[in-house]
Amino acid sequence: MTSAWVYQSNRFFTDDEALLIQNRLADFAAGWKVHGEPLSAQAEVRYNLFIVLSVDEQIAAASGCSIDSSVRFLKTLEADFDIQLFDRMNVAFKKEGQLHAASRSEFENLVKDGQIDDTTIVFDNTITSLASLTDKWQIPFGESWHKRVFG
Repeated sequence: MTSAWVYQSNRFFTDDEALLIQNRLADFAAGWKVHGEPLSAQAEVRYNLFIVLSVDEQIAAASGCSIDSSVRFLKTLEADFDIQLFDRMNVAFKKEGQLHAASRSEFENLVKDGQIDDTTIVFDNTITSLASLTDKWQIPFGESWHKRVFG
């Protein structure tokens, strides 16, 4: 299995920022280690809003120390690009084919106003495997944890 971690920014990256971040992510993934041994890792920017880290667990699993190093690295990105990556209550959703990001309170208001319905696609950043990015990351609001929290 390939484990994955999804971090959503509090704002969209500019194209230039996304390129810079992607280059730094590639360097980090290439040097990411567990107990001194390289991990089979990948890291990418998606939609100029998300950072996805993944590790092929069949080769070597990420441990506490290696996960700590990824958090330290992401914290440097936060500082360098004036972004927030660890606020899990930022919500991304698609409306009329367009990707949007909202804070918890903004999203809550959109739900109350009926602008978010059970068919609105939301991003479930709690997924834990790379395979889930394909079929469980973007799901209808009515089938998501968001519905339980905001619905």
